[in-house]
Amino acid sequence: MEAILEHCCGLDVHRDTVVACLLTGNLEDRPHKEIRTFSTMSKGLHELEAWLQAASCTHVAMESTGGYWKPVYHVLEESCEIRLANAQRIKNVPGRKTDISDAEWIAKLLRSGLIEGSFVPPQDIRELRDLTRHRKKLVHHMTAEKTVFKRSLNRRASNLLP
Repeated sequence: MEAILEHCCGLDVHRDTVVACLLTGNLEDRPHKEIRTFSTMSKGLHELEAWLQAASCTHVAMESTGGYWKPVYHVLEESCEIRLANAQRIKNVPGRKTDISDAEWIAKLLRSGLIEGSFVPPQDIRELRDLTRHRKKLVHHMTAEKTVFKRSLNRRASNLLP
């Protein structure tokens, strides 16, 4: 695979950890590989951001499985270009898989320009979507509570009838 990026990072994101594989070096040479694991708590994500900035990392790629990518994206979106990859399109070769090998595979694909990023709406649209989803959930809970209350009233009324 021919390299097109000198400083890039592949992330394997999970609920509690983010495994990062940083590839740096000239395009003609074999890249220097550095792998680190970070927490997905705010402190860990800001440490990841500082590490990437210190290494002059310009591009980051990660899989879009589940919702675990969202906080990582939010922290890193100001400091580098992020490609959110569809997991189906960047599947690794079959065999033993580890978080480290997944992060390394993503980094290699990104370095070669083989990751097509998914569409991520702008920050204001993402916030509006979150608010809309939250409102929908609240309306659903309110409707469920009303239903429970009405059933309770109907049972009491039926017990009072002779």
